Amino acid sequence: MNAFWKQITLLNFSPASWSKYSYLHRFVGLFSQWRQGSQFVQWTELMGALLISLLIATAPFFSTSQIGFLLLAIAGYWLLLTLVDEGKIGVTPIHLLVLLYWGIATVSTAFSPVKTAALEGLIKLTLNLIFFAFTARIMRSPRLTNWILTTLVLTALVVSVYGIRQQIFGAEQLATWNDPTSELAGDTRVYSYLGNPNLLASYLFPGIAFSGAALFVWQGWLPKILAALLTLANAACLFFTESRGGWIGLMVLGIVFLLLLFYWFKNYLPLFWQTWLLPLILGGLAVVILGAILLVEPLRIRVMSIFAGREDSSNNFRINVWDAVIRMIQTYPLLGIGPGNDAFKKIYPLFMKPKYTALSAYSVLLEIMVETGIIGFTCFLWLLVTTIGQGIHQIKLLRDKMDSQGFWLIGAIAAMAGILAHGFFDTVWYRPQVSTLWWLVLGLIASRCYSPARGFERGNSLL
Repeated sequence: MNAFWKQITLLNFSPASWSKYSYLHRFVGLFSQWRQGSQFVQWTELMGALLISLLIATAPFFSTSQIGFLLLAIAGYWLLLTLVDEGKIGVTPIHLLVLLYWGIATVSTAFSPVKTAALEGLIKLTLNLIFFAFTARIMRSPRLTNWILTTLVLTALVVSVYGIRQQIFGAEQLATWNDPTSELAGDTRVYSYLGNPNLLASYLFPGIAFSGAALFVWQGWLPKILAALLTLANAACLFFTESRGGWIGLMVLGIVFLLLLFYWFKNYLPLFWQTWLLPLILGGLAVVILGAILLVEPLRIRVMSIFAGREDSSNNFRINVWDAVIRMIQTYPLLGIGPGNDAFKKIYPLFMKPKYTALSAYSVLLEIMVETGIIGFTCFLWLLVTTIGQGIHQIKLLRDKMDSQGFWLIGAIAAMAGILAHGFFDTVWYRPQVSTLWWLVLGLIASRCYSPARGFERGNSLL
């Protein structure tokens, strides 16, 4: 079983062997001679971290097109660095599966019934995947990783504080986000600077996970108190969004975070606590959550609406959209209709039920399947399994060295779990404020997949 797991998650992958036969790798360092005499080289990593930090710090406040321009600038910088690189091997199994997914999306675009619309989606996907490759390179430096993630959690704090202010003083509801027939129809759902409570909830997952990780990474009592306050503020703001998918994601994030923390500290605990600590903590959390649901009426109404089926208008809308999307998948099963919401908007009206207009599938997994078919969906699942497997493997290695950078990986995997759990019921994952954070999280995990014995180089290669 262990050997099978290593095969599936590519733990035995050798970048050196891959580079011998890769045509793509031949472009790395094509103009490396320029690098030797340039004073610019010593600042490349720092400038890369500045670009990533700029994107993170502005994404909640910028429009989609403004974020797109920043991603385009990052893509240009990535291309420049790749061409002037020294040709060292920096590829990981995660890189290869991301590249494979991009290849499937490209083929899906070529066979799409709406090629022009799918091409626009492919361009957006390409920019996100280049951002992944860029972050995987820059975040190999622990110092720059700390800097980038500190920028992330502090930006999330600004967003959360404004969301909490909306909860206290009220905020104009920009759309009908509550069931009009519900007792909570007039309740305030906060959206902060992002304009949508579900989008805000998904945006906050990495902020919560990494501020929780900062409790163990940052040194000194004041930084640790700050990390605790950041975690509480971000979690409170997410709660005030009243996003049911967001609440489920937060619960999953918390459970995964606690499981990985237990894995980290287990060998240092007395035998009794090795056996009972995790059940006691999870049991205590379950009691608190159930007690809150039973005693707080607005919370109880909101939670119970999850199980109301079609009687809840939001549930009913999603179910009708999912029915149409499943018919789309049955019509285009292998390669889908092509990437992007523009392709979806062209094809969905042919399958939709009257009055149930939608811009997406309202489920990340269904969206991936309808865009890239069963082939793309299988590749995406493989990418997830490999990323988590590689991440846990690196956590073990860092734990054995007592390297606190392992806590950032714990936060990364927990953030992935939260975003994915929310993604079962929504597609805000595709909005650039969230998608950039998703690929940054994967880039962080890829940046730690380093083993000299297997040929991984801590060099500058991006492919």
